[in-house]
Amino acid sequence: MTARTRALTTAVVLTVGLIAAPTTASAAPGLAKEPLATGYGGAVVSDTVEATEAGIDVLRRGGTAADAAVAVAATLGVTDPFMAGLGGGGYFVHYDARTGRVSTIDGRETTPAAGDAQMFIDPATGAPYPFPRAVTSGLSVGVPGMLATWERALQRWGTIKLKDALKPAIKVADKGFPVTPEIRAEIIANQDRLKQFTSSAELFLPGGAAPEVGTVMRNPDLADTYREIAKQGTRAFYGGSIGADVAAATQHPPLAPDATITPPPGRMTVQDLRDYRTIDRAPTHVTYRGYDVYGMAPSSSGGITVGEALNILETFDVGAMDRTQALHHYLEASKLAFADRNRYIGDPAFVNVPQDRLLSDAHAALRACLISPTSVLPAPTAPDAGCVPAAGTASPENEVHTNHFVVSDRRGNVVSYTNTIEQVGGSAIVVPGRGFLLNNELTDFNFTPTQGSAPDPNLAAPGKRPRSSMSPTIVLKDGKPFLALGSPGGSTIITTVLQILVNRIDFGMNLRDSVWAPRATQRNSASTVAEPAFIAAAGGLQALGHVFTPQEFIGAAATIEFLPHGKVQAVGETVRRGGTSAAVVFPAR
Repeated sequence: MTARTRALTTAVVLTVGLIAAPTTASAAPGLAKEPLATGYGGAVVSDTVEATEAGIDVLRRGGTAADAAVAVAATLGVTDPFMAGLGGGGYFVHYDARTGRVSTIDGRETTPAAGDAQMFIDPATGAPYPFPRAVTSGLSVGVPGMLATWERALQRWGTIKLKDALKPAIKVADKGFPVTPEIRAEIIANQDRLKQFTSSAELFLPGGAAPEVGTVMRNPDLADTYREIAKQGTRAFYGGSIGADVAAATQHPPLAPDATITPPPGRMTVQDLRDYRTIDRAPTHVTYRGYDVYGMAPSSSGGITVGEALNILETFDVGAMDRTQALHHYLEASKLAFADRNRYIGDPAFVNVPQDRLLSDAHAALRACLISPTSVLPAPTAPDAGCVPAAGTASPENEVHTNHFVVSDRRGNVVSYTNTIEQVGGSAIVVPGRGFLLNNELTDFNFTPTQGSAPDPNLAAPGKRPRSSMSPTIVLKDGKPFLALGSPGGSTIITTVLQILVNRIDFGMNLRDSVWAPRATQRNSASTVAEPAFIAAAGGLQALGHVFTPQEFIGAAATIEFLPHGKVQAVGETVRRGGTSAAVVFPAR
């Protein structure tokens, strides 16, 4: 299962854990998810009702958007464990109402000091490890940045202590929550991997099988882990007893007696955890038709790629085009931006990323001149080509999933936060006695060079952050928040954010329709992956040469729009990813 997103396919508009002991087998009433909320006092949109409620409770008590965001993220570690948690990392984008500034925190995982560009080459064969073998191993685990991100966000913009922000998550982990169809499906899809590790099987396969929908799932180990962090601070993780357990689980995974795999060992040490630091980065920034669009700079490729595509589109009057031409230009702009992404973007501590040039109007003009209204560019198309199309080299897209949420508070502060453990289920390794899965983020690196004779920006190196597509985004109008948005979905995150912006700004669709419209994702490949409803209305695009590959669901956006007089509208998904949970502090019509 590559994603658990579900897409609305009825209206074509743009037009386009849990258990460390046996599970209690009592049935729990289902919790309804509402994808749309409008009102005042702040808002939260997240994957689960419990996480959204945790954030709303913090906001009701006077907390800031950053306070609420940490509470939401910690609770998602309980209720959305296959997507994110203490074993992962992410990117935090924040708008400060007092200063009017957008800032970001890079909490991406890092390569252990013993890692290198050859780490995914099997010494026995001289060939790259098969991707599934690399994923389900300690070798794939990057040094987690999640907890350090929470600490840094509270230091900069919070009003409560970390121990208080963890309280809602501890309560949910102790009390339990009802198994959703999505959680059960994720366990079933990963059960062959989970069975390889004793701790993972105990947590997610009590009695040897996935718990039924509605079963109450509790995670006392994770509750105790959070309590230890609340008492001792983040040092318990970054060098203390929790960190020792993390390092041990990567180097010596808890293989089951009947395990059928021999995973390559990990290279993480306790010292790698001690050395981990988040990075305060300046956001990417482009102006688009009078809006200021802020995103995440490298090590994420999201901000640059979204920004470059918008700059290319701004050279055309997309809103005045017929639907076929508008969508054609959207897909071609995305293709061109991805070509440059694959060639140039990596961790800026190791790679000279030409960010200013890629986000310049001059570069956008050079790329835009390649777009023909009557035909499709070759794919993969080359980076930096002039006005004569040329073939390029594609990069593998190993990213699979994440979760994303947005928060605003009554003061006008805003958070857009994407976090992940990478694959659905990460490495499949639960840290014994700790209740959380470890990431497989290092498989986001290219295992071997992909750019022909040109340097590959995304090869592993000691301390390096793998390239990401996470695209938490905040849009301002006249210096004030207009939109906060983002999505899960690996490299489709970039196109999901881009398409919502085109829907809302170029086509004038309301936010609900912008989010719920069928999606298509072009990432510099010969075929465009698209939801069935998009393809059904794409006859004109096919006549231009576009080829489509169906995928039932793309992305699962979480968004907030800021309306006049302090009113906000929070919009999640109705069916993608089983629906998301939107709420406001004071509801209104």
